[in-house]
Amino acid sequence: MKKARLEAFSDGVLAIIITIMVLEIKVPHGTHFSDLKELIPIFLSYALSFLYIGIYWNNHHHMISTVRKVTGNILWANLHLLFWLSLVPFATGWVGENHFSAAPLALYGVILLMAGIAYVILQSLIIKNEGKDCVLKKAIGKDVKGKISPFLYLAAIALSWVNTVCAGLIYLIAALIWLIPDRRIERILHEETATSNE
Repeated sequence: MKKARLEAFSDGVLAIIITIMVLEIKVPHGTHFSDLKELIPIFLSYALSFLYIGIYWNNHHHMISTVRKVTGNILWANLHLLFWLSLVPFATGWVGENHFSAAPLALYGVILLMAGIAYVILQSLIIKNEGKDCVLKKAIGKDVKGKISPFLYLAAIALSWVNTVCAGLIYLIAALIWLIPDRRIERILHEETATSNE
């Protein structure tokens, strides 16, 4: 399979996920701005999830751009990642409707943790298939962000039962860490292209 088909399918799924999430924001029956007050938790959960899906879309695009050959195990690992991301709208809706209560917030963290693990599995399989000297391996380096994120999710899941505000802030911090643009893959790909053209 050509990687363009894998990217197109993944992009489509992520676009649908965002669409489903925004449809959960129901229009209020009132005509005053005060009627929007009840939607604040729903909007905040949507904004956080939109940020996460956007980060996954961006990083997935960069990661797949390094792939030369799509294999069966990469296809299944990619579906595994999309499975967990497809649960984000459900968790987002539950968190928003229940004003960031403990159980919904903990489940939200479990889904983020599993999506993170699925992403690492996909990344590892790509490196295994492409070889230890591949572009992706060079680009991720020590992968500090990838190593920190699971601990942040686990801390937030535990804190959900103690202090939901702190748990929510940890989820936001984890997202912001990934929001900082990462130019490693682009830089390595540029270097590889320049070298091959010499």
